[in-house]
Amino acid sequence: MTQRITVTHTHGDRISVASGGVELMAYVYRPDPDAFEARKPYAHPLRTLAGNPVSGYRPNDHRWHKGLQMTASHLSGQNFWGGNSYLGPEQGYQRVEERVGSMRHDGFEEFTAAEDRLRFVETLTWVENGGQEWARELRTIELHSVEPEEGAWALDWSIRLTNIRDEALHFGSPTSAGREMAGYTGLNWRGPRDFTGGDVIGPDGRGGDGETGASDLMGTPAAEAPWIAFTGEHDDVDGHSTLLFAHAPENLDGTDSIHASHWFVRSEPIPSVAPSWAFFEEFELLPGESFGYRYRVVVADGAWDRARAEGYLKNHGW
Repeated sequence: MTQRITVTHTHGDRISVASGGVELMAYVYRPDPDAFEARKPYAHPLRTLAGNPVSGYRPNDHRWHKGLQMTASHLSGQNFWGGNSYLGPEQGYQRVEERVGSMRHDGFEEFTAAEDRLRFVETLTWVENGGQEWARELRTIELHSVEPEEGAWALDWSIRLTNIRDEALHFGSPTSAGREMAGYTGLNWRGPRDFTGGDVIGPDGRGGDGETGASDLMGTPAAEAPWIAFTGEHDDVDGHSTLLFAHAPENLDGTDSIHASHWFVRSEPIPSVAPSWAFFEEFELLPGESFGYRYRVVVADGAWDRARAEGYLKNHGW
């Protein structure tokens, strides 16, 4: 049975969702103060139904990592990821403040809070460092399926991005710019520090059972692995938690997505997952054109195995 949720909207700042006395998620859309961290909305904290934290915020190794965020590490010479920019094999990472863009919250087209589900549709503008508006985003977020019997709840995150420039936008990653197996961009999750070294599994025997599995899945096409699960063991409390990341079917069949996705996943030295939309190659978005992606993130108590992950997605219509 789905458990009741409570939604608290602090206007101009954040949206908090709680259930069973636990804050499951806060979605923060008020800009953070440091422009170098690529100011944009993010979801943090994320917690399991038992109250265990499963997201990291401003870790000392990457201050611009903030829970779950929509990002673009390489976009026509701008960095909407935050922090140092990768300038190629010869220059490596450099602090180039004028390359760091931002995402402006413009408002909500829809905001519906029911007893067991929150859904909102947010409008945002992607702004390059000099103030030019480059893209308009329509973002839909739904929190639902808060189920104590399953020990889990689900978050659906979708994006539809339109180029509003008078020239093409080019989406890439550090790997498309020359750095091996660093194709991070798109929707990115940063885990808490105690998830470092966690286990990663995927479908069809991919990833490790009892091993980290991250290296096996790094760069894997989403068409071959439509989901991955990351399990970490907590400090302070005895137990594990699992995050299940899944592509919607339309991401894989080309219905709306413009470019094939690959998984960026690390267990060490940091816990991080992104269904990268431009891992190995750049893609182009012409003026006036749009693309869309939709994802599901399941936050669960316990260490889920492959059968549990696949059963959950099948039983929940994904």
